[in-house]
Amino acid sequence: MGEVVRPQAIRLEASSHCQLRCPSCPTTSHAIHPAVGSGFLDPVDFEHLLVQNPSLRIVELSNYGEIFLNPKLPEILRIAHERNVALAATNGANFNNVSQAALEALVRYRFRHITCSIDGASQETYARYRVRGTYEHVIANIRRLNEFKRAQGSEWPRLDWQFVVFGYNEHEIPVARRLAAELGMDFRLKLSWDEQFSPVRDGDLVRRAMGTNYATRSEFAARHGADYMHGLCHQLWDMPQINFDGRVLGCCRNFWGEFGGNAFTDGLETVLNSDRMNHGRDMVRGLAPPRDDVPCTTCDIYRAMKENGRWLERPVRPR
Repeated sequence: MGEVVRPQAIRLEASSHCQLRCPSCPTTSHAIHPAVGSGFLDPVDFEHLLVQNPSLRIVELSNYGEIFLNPKLPEILRIAHERNVALAATNGANFNNVSQAALEALVRYRFRHITCSIDGASQETYARYRVRGTYEHVIANIRRLNEFKRAQGSEWPRLDWQFVVFGYNEHEIPVARRLAAELGMDFRLKLSWDEQFSPVRDGDLVRRAMGTNYATRSEFAARHGADYMHGLCHQLWDMPQINFDGRVLGCCRNFWGEFGGNAFTDGLETVLNSDRMNHGRDMVRGLAPPRDDVPCTTCDIYRAMKENGRWLERPVRPR
């Protein structure tokens, strides 16, 4: 029998709505709608989840939507702070529209970490992928947040500037890196998952900037024999993804199927140790065959594992 999973950290989407229309995003194409849908995390459900699971210490709130569109976000932050639960948005926020109440709450309630998705250092470049986004608004919101942090003498939240590399923006990497330093942000380059959308032009430039021997995800796979996002499968154990309405998605990549059950009504530990979840964990370790009712079966990462025989390395612990 499989091990019992009792994570101290989960992923719980605060909002699956997004105001941008990034060309390669499944939120833009509505591909997320069958499994994820459109909605906001309710503070009542959130508080109930924390009360019922006092071992939870970390909750990641960002995934396919923009967390700052949730009008009740400050209340969610307050609830987590009062229960000593750390919150983060490391999967990414576009940070275009952030209310003053939300900015103040981020500092007051010691929100831990925000990854700001800013793929350029000018409006022309930024808006080519972040369609409907305004570069100047993002930078202004970061500066406003920094003012609140200075006023409160707080280091929280810490900020990352995430720069997805495309052919049209690779020349702005040095400018963006300098501005990130000026704004007190860590700078992180990320490879696009859609290599058909403005492919990298200068591979050597990107490799030097990233400090790697690859400039695209396909190049990574060719050199290392594994999918670039291979490690995401660890989330099935360490930080499983729960939808804003409590449905179980397993990992942040899955937007096409459910594992069954509801964390809010059925109990978090119960749904995370269901037959389907346990079977999915065994699948990615090469211990079980694919099954039609398990979302992992149609995932590109799993298919690559199955093709190359490079399974997820993780110890098997008995119940």
